[in-house]
Amino acid sequence: METTEARRKGEWLELRVSRTPESAHAARLTLLAAGELPGKWLNRLYAAGGIRVGEGCIGLRVFADSELSAEPLYGRAAAAAGTLVPILHEDDYCLVLDKPAGMAVHPSGPAHGGTLDEQALRHMLRTGQRVRTRHIHRLDDDTSGPVLYSKNDLAQWKLDEAMRAKQIDRVYLALAHGRIGPNRGTIDRPIGRDRHHAARRRVSSSGDAATTHYEVVERYADTTLVRAWLETGRTHQLRVHFSSLGHPLVGDALYGGAPRQGIRAQALHGEVLRFPHPWSGARITVCAASPRWLAALSR
Repeated sequence: METTEARRKGEWLELRVSRTPESAHAARLTLLAAGELPGKWLNRLYAAGGIRVGEGCIGLRVFADSELSAEPLYGRAAAAAGTLVPILHEDDYCLVLDKPAGMAVHPSGPAHGGTLDEQALRHMLRTGQRVRTRHIHRLDDDTSGPVLYSKNDLAQWKLDEAMRAKQIDRVYLALAHGRIGPNRGTIDRPIGRDRHHAARRRVSSSGDAATTHYEVVERYADTTLVRAWLETGRTHQLRVHFSSLGHPLVGDALYGGAPRQGIRAQALHGEVLRFPHPWSGARITVCAASPRWLAALSR
């Protein structure tokens, strides 16, 4: 398929094509043959009447409105007041929110409010966007940094694919106890559940493969500031890996870290998020503001 232009027109994404298909069915087959869009998504879109043909174009109902009042978090989001968390990036396909330490990404139960998912829905309501958002990845409650959301089903399909293909990169800053010797290193140790503690993970030969790369940013008297990035995304991966080296993160009581003045939670911060845009494929880089605990180190 040779497309010359794609533009949004209300709920529809119009693809200009050099040859107009005879029907919506023919347009679906043309798009499937091109292989640029998820096949299952195209078939579902077609079944719902979401593909149409115009003069010189194929229309895809990518931006269909959602009934947000049916969302489980609607009541809390509509009633909530106060300041929203910072928005680091937004377009028609995706949203990136700057999650503070101490906030969960999603609720753990019906009574759990004040989550980042709730913040995303509040933003949609405040800006008049009838859009259902879904987080693509998560951060631990006490970890700050950027979290990526999809704003339509196509974006969710494409970004989920990118996660599975390890095309979404997350770079972290962490403050670890002790002085880490090598300036650079790789921690390649499998991680599994800790049968003695439901909330903990541990290095285990029977666990899932987990790889963390790091570089030393600065060494202090009894701590080391590192920048780390993950090949895998296991639960608590950075925290488990550095604890397994004998260098637990400052403030991380679950894995042996001790508290430090000026640091109220574990000293772990998502610094940079990189992902391929779900439509254009362009590489998007989003940077979060430095955490307060990092500024406290220089005082």
